[in-house]
Amino acid sequence: MSDRKAVLAVVGHVGPAPRGDKISAPHALSALSALGQPSRLAIFRLLISAEPHGLPAGGIANKIGCPHNTLSSHLSVLARSGLVWGQREGRSIIYRADVEGIRRLVRFLVNDCCGGNPELCDLQEAIRACGCAPGDQPKKQRMR
Repeated sequence: MSDRKAVLAVVGHVGPAPRGDKISAPHALSALSALGQPSRLAIFRLLISAEPHGLPAGGIANKIGCPHNTLSSHLSVLARSGLVWGQREGRSIIYRADVEGIRRLVRFLVNDCCGGNPELCDLQEAIRACGCAPGDQPKKQRMR
């Protein structure tokens, strides 16, 4: 399904929409705030590790030990801040990390914090240390 309209609008973004590869300060604050809560950070980390296939809500709840109604609220906050998205597959909704959303957030931080000079923040070393430098791993495509 490559047509964006075919994706179920389970939860959507609220507020300032990203423009290309840029996000606004309020959008970045929303994403950082969403990740500032321990359960939401755990959900996001789990979904990043499950890329590109994603996980159903029940699988997420079981893995992080979160009640379903609370999980729904957390997923909604993460989706509104541009970090996760959901797609109906049969009778399930599969949630995925929005990899482009986190890239936009990191890009915003580098440009805002480091003035577009990642060497000021020593990000090259951080990228090398995490094993996620370009070319270290095959690129994962966002499935639609």
